[in-house]
Amino acid sequence: MAWSPATTELIRRTADAWRIELPTDALEQFTDYADALLRANAQQNLTRITEPDDIAVRHILDSLRCAASWRAAPQRLADIGSGAGAPGLVLAIILPTCQVTLIESIGKRADFLRHVSARLGLLHVSVSSLRAELLGHDPHHREAYDIVTARAVAELRVLVEYASPLCRIGGQILAPKGADVATELAQARYAITVLGGDQVVVEPVVLPGLAPRTLVTITKVAACPASYPRRPGVPQQRPLGAAANPGATRDPADAS
Repeated sequence: MAWSPATTELIRRTADAWRIELPTDALEQFTDYADALLRANAQQNLTRITEPDDIAVRHILDSLRCAASWRAAPQRLADIGSGAGAPGLVLAIILPTCQVTLIESIGKRADFLRHVSARLGLLHVSVSSLRAELLGHDPHHREAYDIVTARAVAELRVLVEYASPLCRIGGQILAPKGADVATELAQARYAITVLGGDQVVVEPVVLPGLAPRTLVTITKVAACPASYPRRPGVPQQRPLGAAANPGATRDPADAS
């Protein structure tokens, strides 16, 4: 598989515009990753995106946009629900000195991530098949990561319960989202506060040929209470936030 030279130039030019420094072999590794993804996808359902140029935009550029919003290159990064490798595996390609943990509980997807990491020689990448609710209580992972990312995993108030226990104080949670996040963000305010988050920033993301998107960034400012995350399945079934705590999500500025 090979995408057009114009697509390779689009990735390079966009990374430059976002002030993201690509390692010398990154563009070749992106191509190898896309090739591995399409080959694996022919045997198992990893992604609905099956055109190489679409993978370049929807997986690679969408993932790289995260790197434009962290304050400094992380030493440890965790990606929740890595699936086909976006954003975690893509970010691992541009972070050769960072310990990257890809968290994927579905076996066939975890196997793919291990396979492609080995194929690309990404020795700094490990894959965990544990659910995030369990990994968040492991002392080797709890509040150990500078950056925690997750794309298309859950609504924000659920995602924060997965991510905050893994994120160190002073670290950032990065969640690529669609264009309209106002309601989701309002419902997540209580969970963000309870779980140690603050300084929520919503940035517009413009990708070639796609509808506008956003990137939500949450800074971790306090320790996550020891009781979180709750046991597997509970965050999704009983999310913290507006439904359970309608008064807690109201912005004080709205008070008359």
